[in-house]
Amino acid sequence: MTSSHASAGGGLGRGGRVVAVLGPTNTGKTYLAIERMLGHRSGMIGFPLRLLARENYDRIVGIKGKNAVALVTGEEKILPPNPSYWVCTVESMPLDRAVDFLAVDEIQLCADPERGHIFTDRLLNARGLVETMVLGSDSMQPMIRRLVPKAEFISRPRFSQLTYAGHKKLTRLPPRSAVVAFSATDVYAIAEMIRRQRGGTAVVLGALSPRTRNAQVGLYQAGEVDYLVATDAIGMGLNMDVDHVAFARIVKFDGFAPRRLRPAEVAQIAGRAGRHMRDGTFGTTDEVGELDADLVTRVENHEFETVKALSWRNSELRFDTPGFLLKSLEERAPLQELSRVREADDHLALQALVRDPEIMDLARGRDAVKLLWEVCQVPDFRKVLSDAHTKLLGQIFRSLRTPLRRLDDDWVAKQIARLDRTEGDIDALVARIAHIRTWTYISNRPTWLKDPLHWQQRTRAIEDRLSDALHERLTQRFIDRRSATLARTLKDGRSLLGGVRADGEVVVEGHVVGKLEGFRFVPDAPDRSDEAKSLLTAARRALRDELAKRLRAFEAEPDDAFALGADGVLSVVSANGSLPVARLTAGQSVLAPLVVPFDDGMLDQAQRERVRARLERWLKDHIAARLKPLFALSAAQGLSGAGRGLAFQLVEGLGVLPRQPVADMVERLEREDRKALTGLGVRLGVSHLYLTALAKPAAVTLRGLLWAVSKGHPLPVPIPPPGRVSVEAPLGKEGGAPPAFWEAIGYPLAGGRALRVDMLDRLETELLTASKANAPIREVALGQRVGLSAEELGALLTGLGYVRAEGEDGAVTWKRKRPQGNRQRREKPTNEDHPFAKLRQLSGM
Repeated sequence: MTSSHASAGGGLGRGGRVVAVLGPTNTGKTYLAIERMLGHRSGMIGFPLRLLARENYDRIVGIKGKNAVALVTGEEKILPPNPSYWVCTVESMPLDRAVDFLAVDEIQLCADPERGHIFTDRLLNARGLVETMVLGSDSMQPMIRRLVPKAEFISRPRFSQLTYAGHKKLTRLPPRSAVVAFSATDVYAIAEMIRRQRGGTAVVLGALSPRTRNAQVGLYQAGEVDYLVATDAIGMGLNMDVDHVAFARIVKFDGFAPRRLRPAEVAQIAGRAGRHMRDGTFGTTDEVGELDADLVTRVENHEFETVKALSWRNSELRFDTPGFLLKSLEERAPLQELSRVREADDHLALQALVRDPEIMDLARGRDAVKLLWEVCQVPDFRKVLSDAHTKLLGQIFRSLRTPLRRLDDDWVAKQIARLDRTEGDIDALVARIAHIRTWTYISNRPTWLKDPLHWQQRTRAIEDRLSDALHERLTQRFIDRRSATLARTLKDGRSLLGGVRADGEVVVEGHVVGKLEGFRFVPDAPDRSDEAKSLLTAARRALRDELAKRLRAFEAEPDDAFALGADGVLSVVSANGSLPVARLTAGQSVLAPLVVPFDDGMLDQAQRERVRARLERWLKDHIAARLKPLFALSAAQGLSGAGRGLAFQLVEGLGVLPRQPVADMVERLEREDRKALTGLGVRLGVSHLYLTALAKPAAVTLRGLLWAVSKGHPLPVPIPPPGRVSVEAPLGKEGGAPPAFWEAIGYPLAGGRALRVDMLDRLETELLTASKANAPIREVALGQRVGLSAEELGALLTGLGYVRAEGEDGAVTWKRKRPQGNRQRREKPTNEDHPFAKLRQLSGM
């Protein structure tokens, strides 16, 4: 055994009792240790994190006052003249100070491959004069028994129950959940998703400064967000009101390779769930799936494999030369329970510096070698041990070996000034904070600087500014304050304050949540997202009175306030523009479409019915006014069966009916029927029956819309411009429409064109007259009368079934191909259930 181990045994005799307080998380171990320390005249306690040291320093100061308590960390020192109590990080414990009570927290970190040798050294060598206490996991008990045989043990049960809750989708996690991953990339990705789905989350990473970490945890603790996304940094002493811990990853990179978490590590992190007497749960996200049953049992029952070996590094170092120092650092562990630590950052830095001949020349004598070792212990908080950090250490050592024996103020000022910038993204701020923390550590070496207090204040101020800027960036990126505020208020069931601005913007609790277009709410969020649903719920609750007021005003609007667009949308028209309120869809008949109000959930069923009823009244009157001849025809009295049948089909065809399918019914019309139909505006044309008054543009437009709505055809349909009696109408092309559409609007198709039915009838009448008189056709003149060129006229007539003939004298005639005889057509078998067959039966009555 080396002298260091001999001193451990001897120290036990000099230092009184050694007590190991062991148990899982949330057992009050730290509370007990501080209570015991304050019962002594003097004491010292070491924590694994600067954050925890500061938190407990503030607590003890509240009990004993500032003059009684010192804080010592690598980056911060608060030293009153004669403190009774010392609160430190484990690495910074001033062991040359004699105190009655000494404690080390999280003693299981003795097994940590990076920092474990420091904790092991404290376990073996650090003692209070009266009492020494180590705090940590039960897994350390066998190792402590072997290395400190006279230690007493106190077992602390967990105050609350920790149970497994299975796996859940990230978006289904309960409020007050902490989600754990093991890389900044994963943390950021998960935080982004929670922001989109749940309004926001706090973020905790090991790379954050204590001030930033506290600010993020503060957001969570204050209830501004219900979720926390973190690395395993939360597993070490952060006290938060977490109900559930969800592992989004179960594999971490340990410095050498990725590996699965051990049961004790899962328990350490999951143990953040529940606080004092409140139970907690742990589980996984759906990407991880179910945890192994044995692992769950171990965590729930706190049954873990005991620590088999502790990290160790020789603490009895030789400073005769850099070579002797390296050799002593590489000394093998004297006991099988101890495992020599792999080269730590300070050791690696020393190995790099001794390769520099200038450094070796300056490192002559014990004091110089000690100084070199102190410089090597300057931490690189970026955790990359880059050449830049090694170069910095070399510059520091050279400066300290000059006759002034301190760092040049101008050089220090230049180095620090480069970091005093708060612009940039999250990664840039994290890197600057890491750099400034290194300089904060340097400033706490009082002999290295002319005015260390000045530089301590300067670096701390810069770190605070950078930390505040980082907190702001994290909050901007990962917290949607609007959604978070609304989610809290909705959950509490409280009334929401809201209103609508003149431009339609909806403001709820001071946040713009979307726009109200009539009764339709358009959320300021991606369509169909959880955020959009939350905003809709908030708007609906906040605008109940506004919606009721709008509905009353809507019902009182005069008829001229409403309009029907070519896209089938009903709108309210005002001086401020047109506001969509509903759309048409297919109804029981082509003249009675259904009205579907736009509201997207803002109105209840009764309110929707009131909107629909008002619009249906207007629509019914609007259609009746625009298509008055159709309704007059539909209500006609005194017609025979054939007359009633033709009237019915004309109404169903929106005022146009091909003659050939109903030729038998036309032939059976009585004289009175023909007279009555003529009086109702019906023209019995050559190839079509039609209502002459429906050729007006407004009627054509409405007929086209009603046909498209009833057939489910895309809107708007290609209505001919006002005044045009013929248009090109290619079938099957984009924007085109089927023949039935052109028939319905009174523009039958022929030869790739649509010709208004009254002009078509005029054209066919002239052809028929010329044919009976055996007179020639003047194609140019005939085409001009219907707005067609001679070539277009020829194509149209060919499409109608006419045949062109040119005589020897150049005279042109057009005659229709003779169809099959009427008798043969009448004798053709028919489907007796067909509507036309029924109409023929009626006409024959």
